Amino acid sequence: MSTFSTLDLFVFLVYFVLVAGYGIWVYRRKQAGSGQASHDYFLAEGSLTWWAIGASLIASNISAEQFIGMSGSGYKIGMAIAVYELMAAATLVIVAVFFMPVYLKNRIYTMPQFLEQRYGKSVATTMALFWLGLYVVVNLTSILYLGALAISSLSGIALLPCMLFLAIFAAVITLGGMKVIGYTDVVQVTCLVVGGLVTTWLALDLVAALAGKHGAMSGFSELFVRARGHFDMILKRDDPNYMDLPGLSVLLGGMWIVNLNYWGCNQYITQRALGADLPTARKGLLFAAFLKLLMPVIVVLPGIAAYALDKSGALGDAMHQGGELNPDRAYPILLNLLPSGLKGIAFAALTAAVVASLAGKANSIATIFTLDIYKKAFNKGASEQRMVWIGRVSVVVSMALAVLIAPMLGIDKKGGFQYIQEYTGFVSPGILAMFLLGFFWKKTTAGAAMFATVGGLAGSIVLKFLPSMMDLSFLIPVGFAKMTDAGVAEIPFLDRMFIVFWFVVAGMVLLSKMAEARRDPMHKPLHIDTSLFRVDGAFALGSAVICVMLATIYTAWW
Repeated sequence: MSTFSTLDLFVFLVYFVLVAGYGIWVYRRKQAGSGQASHDYFLAEGSLTWWAIGASLIASNISAEQFIGMSGSGYKIGMAIAVYELMAAATLVIVAVFFMPVYLKNRIYTMPQFLEQRYGKSVATTMALFWLGLYVVVNLTSILYLGALAISSLSGIALLPCMLFLAIFAAVITLGGMKVIGYTDVVQVTCLVVGGLVTTWLALDLVAALAGKHGAMSGFSELFVRARGHFDMILKRDDPNYMDLPGLSVLLGGMWIVNLNYWGCNQYITQRALGADLPTARKGLLFAAFLKLLMPVIVVLPGIAAYALDKSGALGDAMHQGGELNPDRAYPILLNLLPSGLKGIAFAALTAAVVASLAGKANSIATIFTLDIYKKAFNKGASEQRMVWIGRVSVVVSMALAVLIAPMLGIDKKGGFQYIQEYTGFVSPGILAMFLLGFFWKKTTAGAAMFATVGGLAGSIVLKFLPSMMDLSFLIPVGFAKMTDAGVAEIPFLDRMFIVFWFVVAGMVLLSKMAEARRDPMHKPLHIDTSLFRVDGAFALGSAVICVMLATIYTAWW
């Protein structure tokens, strides 16, 4: 791996000064407003514009696992992996229409608050502690460690200094509150998109050079010829990657559970819009949906280009590590092929993605801990200033914990994007079922919600290890299982999520019906008015454009 030139360092320092300076300016300018109010600190209540909300959503979502892991999946699987990005665009529209009005109408600021209002304190406290553990031990550590690994391989700087730099940079931004995060994320997304497109352009230009041509468009045409199979959007049963993306399940099954849980029931994501009014929140989500359509070009296409370059012999044995092929090396290798100056831009883009995700996650940790744990369990009369101080302390503590424990988890040895998706999926079905029935079925009880928490996790674990306990080959004819290379019939993890979701829903309905006569009258259903789901003409037009674009992509590359 090559190291930075003076020009690369200069370009990165320009990015660093730009983000830091803009953050300080936003902080000082906004401090004259509501200042230290807790809702202003945690949610930037009323001060984020639609474009800041949309940009912050994408900046918080895109991190090292997308750049590194998704490009690796692009190398291994192809454009089909882009379903995570493309389906997210459709999901954001659904969240804007059906989820956000319910949250804002009932003045929901945190996900545990929704659960307490709907199901009671025991469910809310259980899930608040669960989310805190998940965010710190899984999400914060993986973002920090994978980001530091990628930046270390690109810059030549040791891993620990990279981790400390990312943690401190993100913590400083987070200490300014959600409004600083939201507006600096606009700069971060600009760097992310520009740097990502530069890398994609270079990768396509290298592919064009294989045929003696130049330019990104020529490269794309040549790529389509050399890697035609990598542009199939729906994988057939005999495809070696079917277990990761099982055919139509990516459009009709488990992929909806992945996306609806992530974009609609996740404090880390929804927090950006919870402090805005409904029209602004909806515009922000729609803007994020359009940005999502661009992401496959930035995070998947380079991986396919690396595949074509590798098959032509242009990369030598660079894709191999320890004698074995490692698809996750695709993006770092492309970055190291960038010329001086452009490498600094790409480095800034990767840093922007990691720092924005860290800041967003840390702010969510601070929000849940302060509003749902500290204030309710330790200091019910806490002042606004005290809650902001506790929030800032929790940011520092969570970052310090992530730096300490990340190297111990062996994150780099567990694979890339697909691994993260599968194991996050152990809890997604239960959480989504809990929220959806809480929204739209008034009879859902607290006991049913607790079943969703435990039953969803238990069901996922059982289906994960079921192939080792019994022969599932009878499921192959109906499409719910596939024989692996090891000769074992397994259920793809997206199909497992789909099965577990409906199992949890059935259990929740049964338990709620059984407990209907003795249901606690204090646990009242949320206020739901169908008029909340009406949208204006501009939003409807934007949503229609997204649907047409998605239909065109899948029709062209089915």
